[in-house]
Amino acid sequence: MKLLRPCFVMTLALLVLCCLVYPGMVTAFAQVLFRAQANGSLVERDGKVLGSTLIGQSVADWAAHREYVWGRPSAASNDASTNITYSSGSNYGPMNAALLAEVKARVALLRDSGVNGPIPADLVTKSASGLDPHVSPAAAEIQVPRIASTRKVAESKVRELIANHTEHSSLGFLGEPRVNVLLVNLDLDSQAPYTAPAKPAPSAAPAK
Repeated sequence: MKLLRPCFVMTLALLVLCCLVYPGMVTAFAQVLFRAQANGSLVERDGKVLGSTLIGQSVADWAAHREYVWGRPSAASNDASTNITYSSGSNYGPMNAALLAEVKARVALLRDSGVNGPIPADLVTKSASGLDPHVSPAAAEIQVPRIASTRKVAESKVRELIANHTEHSSLGFLGEPRVNVLLVNLDLDSQAPYTAPAKPAPSAAPAK
């Protein structure tokens, strides 16, 4: 008992300290000083969570959404209805047939949208995490004509909104400039609303 009692007391004390006190203090500290970041950097509009600035949005059919900035392909989910619960890259090698097919399909989509020049690599390849919420400024720039034409606004307005959400290198040398896709798209919806073309009314059935 002389050996077991101090071991039991020490174990209990460490459990309380490490599993209750320390996590509680860290959680309280984060909620007071970094509430948004601690809760996932969520973006809300009118009380509804629309996404996170840290997670790329998954859209099943970008071709049907020509009015938005298109983000990077996602390695986590190819289905917009699937909740993203993990982060991972595809780990495909550069000669992998599946990877080559995905890249060719993405290139074809961009060409069909009106892109004629060089295509930035980040628009046709997945990031290491598969959840990258950003694209490069060059990748956003080549989409400006399509977005402006679809929304019927000046290209300068689209460039302005992209510039407003372009994050530059930290301290001037850490990381590359990048554009947050979700924030740009939300601003596009609020400052340059898109009105979808009206669908033609179904023709009346011939009288018998």
